[in-house]
This record gives sequence, C-alpha cells and structure tokens, in this order.
Amino acid sequence: MAQNLPTLEFVLKNYKNFNSRALRDATIAYWRHTERGGKMFWAVGGAMSSARLGITLAPAIRAGLISGMSVTGANLEESLFRLVAHSHYKDFTDYRYFSKEDDTKILEDRMRRVTDTSIPEDEAFRAVEKYIVPVWKKATAKGTRKFWHEYFYNLIQSLDKKIYDGDPSECWLLAAAENNIPIVVPGYEDSTFGNIFASYVKTGECSASIAKSGIEYMAAFYDQYRKLSEGEGVGFFQIGGGISGDFPICVVPSIKYDLNKPVKPWAYFCQISDSTTSYGSYSGATPNEKITWDKLTKDTPMFVVESDATIVAPIMLTALLECKAHPKEANKMIAKLTA
Repeated sequence: MAQNLPTLEFVLKNYKNFNSRALRDATIAYWRHTERGGKMFWAVGGAMSSARLGITLAPAIRAGLISGMSVTGANLEESLFRLVAHSHYKDFTDYRYFSKEDDTKILEDRMRRVTDTSIPEDEAFRAVEKYIVPVWKKATAKGTRKFWHEYFYNLIQSLDKKIYDGDPSECWLLAAAENNIPIVVPGYEDSTFGNIFASYVKTGECSASIAKSGIEYMAAFYDQYRKLSEGEGVGFFQIGGGISGDFPICVVPSIKYDLNKPVKPWAYFCQISDSTTSYGSYSGATPNEKITWDKLTKDTPMFVVESDATIVAPIMLTALLECKAHPKEANKMIAKLTA
C-alpha cells in the first residue's frame, strides 16, 4: 500500500504528538476538505520563494489543491527570479558565523543574501527589469491599469522559454498564471520591484495609477471570495504572519459588517509559524482570537504547527499530492492508521 503513499504513511505512522500531530491532523483535515470539493486559499509570507517552496507548491497548484493565494510582493517576484536566474544563486551554509565584513563582501559581489542563499542582482533584478519596465511604460502611455500580480502573470507567460535557467515545473508563479488562480498582493510596494516601480514613478517615466491599489485588491477579493466559498467552502492555509495573512482573512468580517451581506466563514484554518504565542502579535496570535473578529467560528477546524515552514509545508503538500493521485488508497490508509 505504501508504494504510492510513502510520505502519507510516514506522517501517519510517526507523527503522533505535539507539533507533529498538529501537522498530521491538519493534513488529514485538508485532504477531507478538498476531497469533498472544498477549495483552499494560501497566504504566504516570509521568503518562501527564495527557499524554493515552489518545488511542491507548483505541483499542488496544478493538481487543484490550491485555488487562490495571498503573497508578499517579494514572494511573487522571487518565484520569477528562481526561474530566470537559478544557477546564479549562491548558498551560504555557514551564514550563522558571518561577520559584517563577510556580508559586505556579498554586497560587493552584487548578491543579496536571504538567510542561507542569495539573489543575484544582475541576473535576477536587472534582467527582469528590462522586461517589465517597457510594459509599465506602455501601460502609462495607454492609461491602462492592472493589479500588481497581473503584470507578473502576463510577463512570466510571455517570456521566451530559452531564457529559463530554473526548472519551470518548480515555479509556482508560472503554475498560478497558467491556471489563472486569483491572487492578492497586499503591500506590494514593500518589494524590490515595488521599489523599482516607485523610482520610475519618481522620474515621471511611469504613472503610479497603472498599478491598482490594495483597496482595489480587497474590493475585487470580495467577489473572488464569494466564488471560492461556494459549495463546501474555502479554507485558509497560512505560512507566517504579517500582511499576506491578515489582509485576505479579513474579507469575511468585511463582507458581513461593511457590505452587510451574507457570507460563509472560512471552512478550515491552519497556520505554520515559528513565532511563539505572544501578546499583540498577529503571527503569534492563537486561532481562537480570530473568532472574536468573526474571521473563524467555533466550528472551524483549526490547526497551528509551530515549526519551520520550509520543513512542514513540503511534507504536507507531498502527502496531499499522494492523496490526490491515489484517493481510495489514501482513505484506507488514513482509516487504518488513525483508528
């Protein structure tokens, strides 16, 4: 039986208590929800694209396990960077022992370190800039307006495959664009290309109005959420905290209290976070707190896995992909090993 479900079997057999049990139970509940026809919305903070979460995230999008996303501007662009500049990245496994001089040397080498890896300035930032700036300028000339992710959706699908330097099957942005799943990118100004765009606005070469605002993202998300929540509803799967999580989860109380319209609550909630429970911290807030804001209800399946998302998310997604490919076997195994 385990031949088709090795990761699921490993999780079910070994993850019995503490955070491992939370991972197991969240995985099973995720599968049950999607098996019934429910959808799942992902909120991705941190530097998950630089950490190559796309290896499992892209296949999950293509398999229909992820139906919408909220991402930081950094995660959006860094998925593209990995596609066009992968071989130029450099890893620093001993980064914990770096001195200020070591990091200054990385700067001088035109690399931008993200924990133990680094993004190449010229092969990533500047290479993409030469493709997207003409698009912004054309939009400025024509007076057209798009959401931030739409510029990247259009760009990544128009790139000549000859310039691919990474594996396109591991690019979650490409998978999302090809499947045209709804995306919100709150606070995109806080990203490399948000800064680059601002510089062209400052010089008068581009108009700020060509990029739709965060308020417009929320206004559009009202309708997207209502569509996603049809039938069995839509769950919320969150990596980290911050604006990528807080922005989209607010759509439920906003529809209910601000638009005064009926709305289904989120049908599932799971957060992977290495932030400890703390006072006044969104990242460290327990799911129960969200009940008081009418984002979740007492009946919502809720899970928190206090661990590193670069470890937890690939395990969960691999197990879910196995379930998707072999549903009958998966259900038998779950019934047997959780009895």
